[in-house]
Amino acid sequence: MPRCRARMPPPGGSFDPGWGVNEPSVPCCHQGKGKWNQRLPCGGSVGGGADWPGGEASAQRSNQRPRSTPAPQPPLRAPSATPQPPLRAPQPGDPTMPIQRVKSVGNTQALTSQLGIVRLLEALFACVTFSLVVHQGGWVGRNGDWCMFCWCFCFAMTLLVLLVEFVGLQHRIPVSWKNFPITFAMYATLMCLSASIIYPVTHIQHNAAYGKTKDYRIAATVFSCLTCLAYSVEVTMTRARPGEVTGYMASVPGLLKVVETFVACIIFVFISDPVSYDNHEGLKWCLAVYCICFILSLVVIVLCIGECTGWLPCAFNKFLSGYTLLAVLMYATATVIWPIYKFDKKQGGQPRRPSYCSDRSFCDWDKLVAIAVLTAINLLVYLADLVYSARLIFIQA
Repeated sequence: MPRCRARMPPPGGSFDPGWGVNEPSVPCCHQGKGKWNQRLPCGGSVGGGADWPGGEASAQRSNQRPRSTPAPQPPLRAPSATPQPPLRAPQPGDPTMPIQRVKSVGNTQALTSQLGIVRLLEALFACVTFSLVVHQGGWVGRNGDWCMFCWCFCFAMTLLVLLVEFVGLQHRIPVSWKNFPITFAMYATLMCLSASIIYPVTHIQHNAAYGKTKDYRIAATVFSCLTCLAYSVEVTMTRARPGEVTGYMASVPGLLKVVETFVACIIFVFISDPVSYDNHEGLKWCLAVYCICFILSLVVIVLCIGECTGWLPCAFNKFLSGYTLLAVLMYATATVIWPIYKFDKKQGGQPRRPSYCSDRSFCDWDKLVAIAVLTAINLLVYLADLVYSARLIFIQA
């Protein structure tokens, strides 16, 4: 009899009597007939196949089973006798070295685009302008202070806009970036325009400037005009096109709001130096008109820049139309009342330029005329604003 090795059945499974037959192993014997689950070591052979349950049949079945042929293994290669070169780190000039792309810090598109180049020119021209004035040209009085403020303020704010767009902080600051840059550009255009007019009149035409000082002042005036031109180009590039969805300040009514507030500021300067509104009640009404319309226009600008138009108790477009209609009516009254009390003899006015203004370039009577002209200009601006606002409401309806 062939030697066998009895194995314990798997847990929870059935025992295959033919499993392990004819396998070389340590001889073993079984105690008791049919008690295959008990094995003891012995020195002899297994007692008969009848004592093993199904032993003979299992052996025959196991002998008839085909044995699986193992898969052929590839032959082992002998180690190469040629020594391999040691590994080295890739060098910068190595053609097989992988290309490393360095990610740039900041949005370079904000500086290299057409709009970015225009803003860089704005900052450059403004910097050259006040540098020329500080170096040799000089400035005198409140007119010179206003011109220096315009150039320095525009230069600083332009650098701020460039920095915000270069770093990418548009969505982290509490202002609407669709409305703020174009609002500032429109204000800068008007400020540089006023400085380009006031500075040559007060520091070149009516001021004794000769030699190098005069040359520097002329150069400063030229660069101030270039600064104004650059800001006007930015306004043209960023204003809203027909059918374009953008901020309110980029539309024509929004830009007109900037003009309204700026003209009102000039009126405040002229009307307060000297004080020329305390003689009659009609003149006080004109001052009230300037103040009320200025405040309402400024509130609209602040609401748009701060994205707070939803705070209004009514629809924003209806508020704009109602306020603009009210401003047109109020400015119409001021346009009529101011000349009556300032240039009509019956009301104590002065219809002609007095003699004491002959030796002055811009006297107090000239300021009264400027206020009347600026009032009429602001009336036309508010009227155009009303037309555009009503058109927007009609299109939305």
